[in-house]
Amino acid sequence: MKTPSSAGERPGFLRRNALRIFVSVCMLILFGMGDALWRYFGISGLSAYPEQAVVFEDTALQLPLEIAGATGRIRMVHFWDPDCTYCNRETGAHLSYLISMYKRANIDFYSVQKPGSTGELPVFLQGKLTPLDYVPGMEHIPASPSVGIWDETGRLVYAGPYSLGMVCTSANSFVEPILDRLVAGETVNQRAGFLAVGCYCPWTEPAAKP
Repeated sequence: MKTPSSAGERPGFLRRNALRIFVSVCMLILFGMGDALWRYFGISGLSAYPEQAVVFEDTALQLPLEIAGATGRIRMVHFWDPDCTYCNRETGAHLSYLISMYKRANIDFYSVQKPGSTGELPVFLQGKLTPLDYVPGMEHIPASPSVGIWDETGRLVYAGPYSLGMVCTSANSFVEPILDRLVAGETVNQRAGFLAVGCYCPWTEPAAKP
């Protein structure tokens, strides 16, 4: 014959076991979702593009004649390679944010695709940048994704990467501080060149060995 205490302990024991099973199942589901998101957004794939140290010295960049000169508009040119999948994913999200953030500013956004490559900008960027076939001096770009920024007079004020590190965000961006100053009417002096470490892909094909 069961005592009152043992009869009361059994339902409590069962409830505790059910709670443990429920918590374990929830943890497995969350782990699976996290792993799927990790793979989908490409963070795990960044191992295919290890951090690289690149010297950006794109001071020879010039705007094409049709958009050059003192137009009163700030011009930003996005240089990208469709094959640079994982780096593009991070930079594309950042670029989309920039376009939305400065949509009421006097900024025109352009894009240049790596010569000889095939592919299209992500859907969320299509129609938001004006494509250019060529920017004088772009053959000297060391890596992409990268960006060139010209002020209202048509003077190059920045040429280089969007940010430092493997993940491109506003927190480590070189671009927002420059655009903020230009929009405010301040003068920005061009940097002659600098070393950056991040997720970059070669812009030009390496020369064939003899």
